[in-house]
Amino acid sequence: MFLIIVFVVIVIILSSLKQIDQYERGIKFRFGKFVSIMNPGLNLVLPIIESCKKVDIRTKVIDVPEQEAITKDNVSIKINAVLYFHVFDASKAILEVENYIYAASQLAQTTMRNAVGAISLDELLSEREKISSNICQIIDKATDPWGLKVENVELKDISLPEEMKRVIAKVAEAEREKMAVITKAKGEVEASNNLAKAAETMSQAPGALHLRTLATLNDLSSDQSNTVIFAIPIEVLRAIENVGADKIDKKITNKK
Repeated sequence: MFLIIVFVVIVIILSSLKQIDQYERGIKFRFGKFVSIMNPGLNLVLPIIESCKKVDIRTKVIDVPEQEAITKDNVSIKINAVLYFHVFDASKAILEVENYIYAASQLAQTTMRNAVGAISLDELLSEREKISSNICQIIDKATDPWGLKVENVELKDISLPEEMKRVIAKVAEAEREKMAVITKAKGEVEASNNLAKAAETMSQAPGALHLRTLATLNDLSSDQSNTVIFAIPIEVLRAIENVGADKIDKKITNKK
């Protein structure tokens, strides 16, 4: 009889031992009331009068399903995200909410739609990190009573309507054309300034224009074209112009 009692006691004790792993926390209840949080290791949970629930405190990753939302400028888009969070208070995660993973997922979907509705499409596309940070702060504040800490929210994909994609492509093409025209204009201005400086320098140096003419002829000599070009220095043209002007002045004087 004694052996039977000892055997029963040993079985009860062994069945009362609950192992809590390092990445878990145990929530102990006695007669249905919360008693304490059990740390990793072996913990004694008396059968019938006590019970426990394990809570995983590792970082969890939730893929927020694709949501259809309308931006502030009335553009319909589809957007999804990834939510990272962990449990920092195991008792709240069990006592304050029925299913904290499902609750966090639903809250993330609602918050994401509201955040998208408060901004324009341009802001959504250009300030994705800022918007993700705002969504993270909102969700973290709302889940704090549940014992959850939201680490990060990443907007994973933003799907635009086909007509909006074409409009954005046209805008980008027009922007590139504008930059090309501006760059070309700047190059022409710079080239004209350099030519003006070169002309001024050559005009001040005697024989510089003649040397430039000889260099041009040398360049033309390598051309296989049958066209022959005679280059006359500008000084010769000015001399002819002066001689012609002198003759006209003399004729006018003789007539008088």
